[in-house]
Amino acid sequence: MAVVRAGGVRIAYTRTGRGPALVLVHGAGLDGRMWQPQGEDLADAFTVVAWDEPGSGRSGDLPPGFGLPDFAHCLAAVIEDVGLGPAHVAGLSWGGTVVLELYRQRPDLVRTLLLVDTYAGWKGSLPPEEVAARVEGAKRMLAVPREEFDPTLPGLFAGDPPAPYVPLLEAMGRDVRPETMRAQLFLMAEADETDLLPRIEVPTLLLWGEHDARSPLSVARAFREAIPHAELAVIPGAGHISNLEAPELFQQTIRTFCHAHP
Repeated sequence: MAVVRAGGVRIAYTRTGRGPALVLVHGAGLDGRMWQPQGEDLADAFTVVAWDEPGSGRSGDLPPGFGLPDFAHCLAAVIEDVGLGPAHVAGLSWGGTVVLELYRQRPDLVRTLLLVDTYAGWKGSLPPEEVAARVEGAKRMLAVPREEFDPTLPGLFAGDPPAPYVPLLEAMGRDVRPETMRAQLFLMAEADETDLLPRIEVPTLLLWGEHDARSPLSVARAFREAIPHAELAVIPGAGHISNLEAPELFQQTIRTFCHAHP
């Protein structure tokens, strides 16, 4: 584990392997441990970096008023601390929105973009009535006493959670801080990165679960229409957390794409 400080917060990240930097950015209610199979498989060809974003995992708490640009600023600090130049940067769900904001602020740090089951913010990718329903669901989730707090969002998997990773998912869930979950979900509800998409100039992979119920394939197709020369790869049978439902195909797709854009 390595640590860097930025934006008034301590940021922890893991680094394994050798080669070009592949930076993995987790979703809401998760932390860097969600990338465990990718760290194990891809370290032969990449320096695999998985951060715990501010307020998550082993990183420090969120300062008051922490916004989407602050998350992106902290992610930039991690990439600079790794010190291998522009990175392949992958973000899943909320993490993909953070990665888009990183590209807005610091395109010089991004070699390629890998947008996984994500959004241009909920406001940027979902109908207003769906955003409103998710906000109401988030309010109900966060209104319970702390000892009853359950950060599990609906529709994460196409079926049951993959059995090998259930203990990992439970461990991450126990460590979720309600204050961080509140910030992530409400920032996502207000985020709209669609103006950025036509200006993306780096190779971009859209990696999507076929049966993603939270960010359906229609969102991926909208990204493909908006981002110049973006490639769409669909993972059969997978849902929103496709990296855990179909890790072998997920990793092979990333490996092929990144090797094609050295």
